[in-house]
Amino acid sequence: MTEKRKTSPFLTTEEAAEFLRVGARTLDNWRWAGKGPRFHKHGQRVVYHEDDLIKFSRPGNGHAH
Repeated sequence: MTEKRKTSPFLTTEEAAEFLRVGARTLDNWRWAGKGPRFHKHGQRVVYHEDDLIKFSRPGNGHAH
């Protein structure tokens, strides 16, 4: 992961996709469909909090991805 990831709990779409081991486009599609992990907007930038990615990836979270 990048140095930024070590200093901030917020990940870009690319970093979040790498964290979840999916493509960035998949994460974009999930976001548009309302099925992906919780995201935040910092200005015009979409970011994902590391804790939300961990919650999303846990079994039994209600998402069958």
